[in-house]
Amino acid sequence: MIVDIILDGFFAALAGIGFGSISDPPLRAFKMIAILAAIGHALRFSLMSFSGFDISTASFFGALVIGFGSLLLGKKVYCPMTVLYIPALLPMIPGRYAYNTVFSLIMLMQSLNDPEKLHNYLEKMVSNGLVTVTVIFLLAVGATLPMMLFPHKAFSLTRHEQKS
Repeated sequence: MIVDIILDGFFAALAGIGFGSISDPPLRAFKMIAILAAIGHALRFSLMSFSGFDISTASFFGALVIGFGSLLLGKKVYCPMTVLYIPALLPMIPGRYAYNTVFSLIMLMQSLNDPEKLHNYLEKMVSNGLVTVTVIFLLAVGATLPMMLFPHKAFSLTRHEQKS
């Protein structure tokens, strides 16, 4: 059980580093991106596997941890929150559901003359599409909520403190 959580976090950290490298953040940010991705994804995995949470709710809590973590760690590495939380969130995008949505749409278009298949593919497309949209929306809300709750802190991460 612990090994599964650690492996999940490890692979999420690798993916976060990969996604981070695309946007070319400073080198000092990669360690924090990996930590945030690992913790957020491992939390989502744990909530889904051991607590019975659905993927949407578990993703929200994982994103919330990533958001607050980026608020805390952003000051340490002198980076805006978005530099840290966007690559850390990307491993939590529900790719399987998005793929199944598009696949069902294509199959639906190919079975317009068969009402039974049409209904089946329409049901799958709507179901997978709703999961995809809900998870992505809750990822965005969870990650940006700390920025909305603490706007002064969020926008002062890359500013030097004023001396009175």
